[in-house]
Amino acid sequence: MRSLQSGIALLCVTLLLAPMAVAQVPTVQKSSGFLKGLTHPYSWDEVTPVSFGNSSRLDALVRAGNLYLSLQDAIALALENNLDIQMQRYAPLNAQASLLRAQAGGPLRGVETTISTLTTSALSQITGGTGTQRSNVGGGGGGSTGGTIITATGTSIPSLDPSFYIVGSAGHATSPMTNSFTVGSNYIVSNNRNLNYGLTKSFITGTNIDFGWENLRAQSSSPRSDFNPFIDANARLTISQPLLRGFGLAVNTRNIRIAKNSMKVTDLGFKQQVISTVSAVIAGYWDLVSYNENVRVRQQALTLAQKLYDDNRKQVEIGTLAPIEIVRAEAEVASAQQALVNAETQVLQQENLMKNALSRTGIASPTISEVRIIPTDRIRVPEQEPIVPVQDLMAQALQSRVEVEQARLNLESSKIGLAGSRSQLLPSLGVQASFANNALAGVPTRGTIVDPTTNIIVPGPDPFFQGGWGTAIGQLFRRNFPDYSVAFSLNIPLRNRSAKADIIMDQVSLRRAEIQQQQLVNGIRVDVRNALTGLQQASAAHSAAVKARVLQEQNLDAEQKKYQLGASTVFLVIQAQRDLATARSQEVAAESQYAKAKVNLDQMLGRTLDVNNISIDEAVKGKVAAAPSALPVIQ
Repeated sequence: MRSLQSGIALLCVTLLLAPMAVAQVPTVQKSSGFLKGLTHPYSWDEVTPVSFGNSSRLDALVRAGNLYLSLQDAIALALENNLDIQMQRYAPLNAQASLLRAQAGGPLRGVETTISTLTTSALSQITGGTGTQRSNVGGGGGGSTGGTIITATGTSIPSLDPSFYIVGSAGHATSPMTNSFTVGSNYIVSNNRNLNYGLTKSFITGTNIDFGWENLRAQSSSPRSDFNPFIDANARLTISQPLLRGFGLAVNTRNIRIAKNSMKVTDLGFKQQVISTVSAVIAGYWDLVSYNENVRVRQQALTLAQKLYDDNRKQVEIGTLAPIEIVRAEAEVASAQQALVNAETQVLQQENLMKNALSRTGIASPTISEVRIIPTDRIRVPEQEPIVPVQDLMAQALQSRVEVEQARLNLESSKIGLAGSRSQLLPSLGVQASFANNALAGVPTRGTIVDPTTNIIVPGPDPFFQGGWGTAIGQLFRRNFPDYSVAFSLNIPLRNRSAKADIIMDQVSLRRAEIQQQQLVNGIRVDVRNALTGLQQASAAHSAAVKARVLQEQNLDAEQKKYQLGASTVFLVIQAQRDLATARSQEVAAESQYAKAKVNLDQMLGRTLDVNNISIDEAVKGKVAAAPSALPVIQ
């Protein structure tokens, strides 16, 4: 009946706390609506702010001042709440923005591919470790494989976004003239209004198209102008294309292809962050288990020391034992108490580190600030490890480790970037074709007249040009006054030292990247062999520790029986108790070492996610579908 009530209570708490779960995936909030759609290119898109609320799973696992934590729940809480993973969720969004920038023809700004190494061991903290350290993604002795190739050399990529421009002006001018014969006056007063607009667009082939429309309306005081006011219109189309430097899709699409590789690199970086954080959490969980077990061992040692002290005190009271033996037994009690306090301190410190790793607000979270963490899983050491050829394990690691794929993508990006430097070596040769239509219209200032001096008939302005904007536009579309031109330009650098230096430096960077890739492969092989050796040694050390503990238990039992028969001394019994406590502590440490060696081997083989049934999609969303583990029934 009590189990049923506890189950119903857990279900109610889970349903009540479910709304507290917050969205984890960062997105760009884009405006909607017709007007918003028109103004969207000129407004900034807000990236969803960070939520520091914990998932409902954390509250569901707390009961009566204790956080009952299984290994799977610890992993799930890390996926939902860990800030290192949440920070890495923004990296793909940054990579998408970099791709968008490259698609517009802008230079790459690069994306961050460093991961955080979480410290979840109280021993590491005592020896100077910090909570979180940022490091480049890389493996073992293979060097760093993080970072993105930023194209800083090579031919510039044209801006691929179209641009509309409009220029307007209005003015008044009064200009003295030195020759009145030309314009009929010694000064000219003019008013003009100018409106020019156009559209320019570059293409991925390097082609640039510029269309412009110019309109001028002017009025002058010159008595000899045939049209006043007059309208001058011009429509032009200019097409230019590079033929050597900057020519070709390979050159102008290199940043887009690099940005796409960077997106894959950041996705792999997120996976690597999940692996790193989960591995640290698992190791921290097993540390907490072993530290709690060490407390139990120290409590047993204190119980044995206290019993010996009580027995000796009774014997001293009845006169069968020298008083000095009480002092020895009491000193052993004090030593056991000190060891117990140290062990309990280690547990408290480990709990704080785990709280910080599993909560977005760390130990400041009111839900877990004062609770004690009760691990519900125990370390299981198999009697015999399965034997797998080390070469098979190395092949698995080289296929599964994300660093290998990241190194390959970065190397490919370096090769892609070389296209720009190679193009920069070529001379600059471009062709340009221009087409223009011209128009003129205005109000005639006179009609046909007869020169009174010569009796010559002077015809008035051509009626074809008489009119306003309609007349000018008609001339443009009829192409009455077309212009055509074709031009080329050739620029040959005679020494070209800067471009040659750039291509050499870029090739050197590529060769170094190839060396680093091989170093990474070599380092992974070393990592796998060392991790396998560490697991085998940890298994052997655990077997030896179990055997030593059994022998020390037998030795203490024999020494106690001898002491009761008067064939031993208090000193020898105390020594046997110390040896047993040491053997038990070494057995606990050997179990922890084995568990962490197993975690390390899984990480070196790149199988951490598979072994722990972790879905990368759930990690991206920050919401684990599996329900929290059932809480133990409190009697």
